[in-house]
Amino acid sequence: MFTGMAATAAPQRVPEERLEAALADLRALLGDERVATGADERRQHGTDESWHPPAAPDAVVMPRSTEETAEIVRVCARHGVPIIPFGAGTSLEGHVAALRGGVSVDMREMDAVLRLSVEDLDVTVQAGVTRQALEAKLRPEGVFFPVDPGADATLGGMAATGASGTTSVRYGTMRENVLSLTVVTASGEVVRTRSRARKSSAGYDLTRLFVGSEGTLGLITELTLRVQPTPEAMSAAVCAFPALGNAVDCVIGVLQLGIPVARMELLDDVQMDAVNRFAGMDHAVAPTLFLEFHGSPASVQEQAEEVEAIAAEHGAEGFAWAADETERRGLWRARHRSYEACLALRPGARAFATDACVPISRLTECIVETRRDIDETGLLAPIVGHVGDGNFHVSVLLDPDDEAEVARAVAFNERLVRRAIALGGTCSGEHGVGYGKAKFLELEHGPVVLELMRALKAAFDPQDLFNPGKIFTLTANGPGPI
Repeated sequence: MFTGMAATAAPQRVPEERLEAALADLRALLGDERVATGADERRQHGTDESWHPPAAPDAVVMPRSTEETAEIVRVCARHGVPIIPFGAGTSLEGHVAALRGGVSVDMREMDAVLRLSVEDLDVTVQAGVTRQALEAKLRPEGVFFPVDPGADATLGGMAATGASGTTSVRYGTMRENVLSLTVVTASGEVVRTRSRARKSSAGYDLTRLFVGSEGTLGLITELTLRVQPTPEAMSAAVCAFPALGNAVDCVIGVLQLGIPVARMELLDDVQMDAVNRFAGMDHAVAPTLFLEFHGSPASVQEQAEEVEAIAAEHGAEGFAWAADETERRGLWRARHRSYEACLALRPGARAFATDACVPISRLTECIVETRRDIDETGLLAPIVGHVGDGNFHVSVLLDPDDEAEVARAVAFNERLVRRAIALGGTCSGEHGVGYGKAKFLELEHGPVVLELMRALKAAFDPQDLFNPGKIFTLTANGPGPI
């Protein structure tokens, strides 16, 4: 826990008598075994992977169906008890913190794959299905779900935070891959945001409104997702560069030529050192691109040769191929475990993880300036990024009990966010806002857009039941930012 930091929203706990009445109704609905009030269970559900301090809910409930979820919402609405959605707890901006107490709705028991249509290339799942569980279900059918954030998050959580990941450069983020949602509203109504048709011009796009809403507008219980045919051929490669600018300029060159790379990840020299040590690899300790190509054997070879030529123009030092499936999976396993590799650089430290995203044309400038800022601040902080989208992550390794070091990290994070916004980017490409980055929304969007967002929150959730204290809160003067 980062003891030097405190939650930004003032706690407004539910009065004891209202809470007890709500818990009695929830036990009558779900039974004692699915209404947990033990300290350990509550602490777990108020803690995510972020640097923000935990905030435990008053209780944890575990629905098994959309109908049960709707009844839970009705009970909480009747008693004025906050509702905090919970998936796998992998969020990074304090999304699951129960800043005002209330009930954490854990979707782990809603883990069924309800329908798969290989013909239509879509699948319907309950919100508690994890990414890896879905992959295991889809693989024998010759299809896959392309959004891969690394963590084994739930699909409901991925939709709520607008997740993306290593393959989004080719296949898009959750916003492009969610066709429809089943959502429980603040009044306990069950709604479907749209049909399974691949396109529609009928009415507002409620699906994309709920994707990225971070649990503040409703509870997602089911998702219909796009799936993709498994490529006939896949190939991966690694190439190192003499400097960060060379690596990012190579990325820009690849994108400008329209080469449809499936993955294009950047690891700086600090991150590569961590990966080598943690995974027992011997790659060059230098800014490095991890690449993957999908398609027919001929198209994969053509893509790879084109990228290799561009990399050479930008000073790439070798182009090492992952020759077979085992080697390819091992390469990406090492990339996905970069967070654990970071932590191993400083045993006992915690990671203050943050991200930013800028237009591709400004990516070199932003990453180079960020690396210089880190070095001048004296922080240990590897950089890794989905650079094909202009999105990169920084994990600052620090002692959470060292208030001065935490303060330096917080100040660095603010400079990073302001730098990205000044370059036409965003405070978060995929981590979301939670309550950690809420103060940057007006800087990024301006007051008029912020008022529109406030109006939406007030219309969808006038009691401020869903995840209060995240993004927006309802105050005596109406909806407003934290």
